[in-house]
Amino acid sequence: MPRVRLGVVLLVPPRVAAEIDGLRRAVGDGALGTVPPHVTLVPPVNVRDERLLDAVEVLRSAAAAHRPLTVRLGPVATFAPASPVLYLTVDDGDDGRRLTALRDAVFVDPLHRKVDWPFVPHVTLADEASPERLAAAMVALADYRAEITVDHVHLMQEQPDHAWTPIADAELGTGPVVRNRGSGALQLELTTTKERDPETRAFEEREWSAYDQSELGRGIEWFEDPFVITARREGRVAGVGRGWTAGGVAYLAGLIVAAEHRGEGVGAHLLAAFTSLAAERGCRRLALRTFAGGPAHAFYRAHGWVDEAVFEPWVFGRGFVQLRRDLA
Repeated sequence: MPRVRLGVVLLVPPRVAAEIDGLRRAVGDGALGTVPPHVTLVPPVNVRDERLLDAVEVLRSAAAAHRPLTVRLGPVATFAPASPVLYLTVDDGDDGRRLTALRDAVFVDPLHRKVDWPFVPHVTLADEASPERLAAAMVALADYRAEITVDHVHLMQEQPDHAWTPIADAELGTGPVVRNRGSGALQLELTTTKERDPETRAFEEREWSAYDQSELGRGIEWFEDPFVITARREGRVAGVGRGWTAGGVAYLAGLIVAAEHRGEGVGAHLLAAFTSLAAERGCRRLALRTFAGGPAHAFYRAHGWVDEAVFEPWVFGRGFVQLRRDLA
């Protein structure tokens, strides 16, 4: 019977996660790049395909009953000699009771499984560290501390390449918002999440496919083909351009050059590569958005792009401009 391998975690917010990944790289964590920094609530468990939505519902129910958590990470510790694991301790300010209560709420069918060790909240730095490396890391990282606020709980799934990715999440302390205006009016439950859960993903794929065919004609579907163009100098990344192409349009979502390499032509090479890729994919129009009046705006106009629309103000009180360039 088909099964999926799932886990439930509290993901470390991006800024601190980047710091922790640096520590993981320093201590030689073999899982770096396959799983993001996290606090495990439910370790890997095999769940039948037909129970996947039940697992998502467990996540929602548990999250609705528990408030966001502010926790302190550190100091560094180890489970040795029982297990050669190096980790950061996690303190919820309540002797672990809040984390344990949340863990117990998600550690139920179909996410329940047999465990060999008691629940100890932690953020793993290395799973298989040698005694010498453990001893060195305990000294070198003794002063590391961080404080984070966690407001979502995530359901993770192991992918064929053994990387773990979030497939659903639920906001702590927030259940569905019920909308009902007047007697006999339409009743709706509205939820806000960071990820599309499997049911939502299937709904979108089905409905958007039908809509695209009704708008664009049978056999035609909207498909965004992504790309990432990376420029390197002496083996190190000097700049990146990324975006997507669809329906004859190439959209440049972002182009950034390392500060120390600006003015050397790296951006121009990335832009030329993007233009070539767009032409190869049959696109006749290029598009992007950037801050109005900034250096990037001037850069694109110098390379033949023209203003198409201005949004004022758009984000952080700054105006944005949409530019285009048509290919012959």
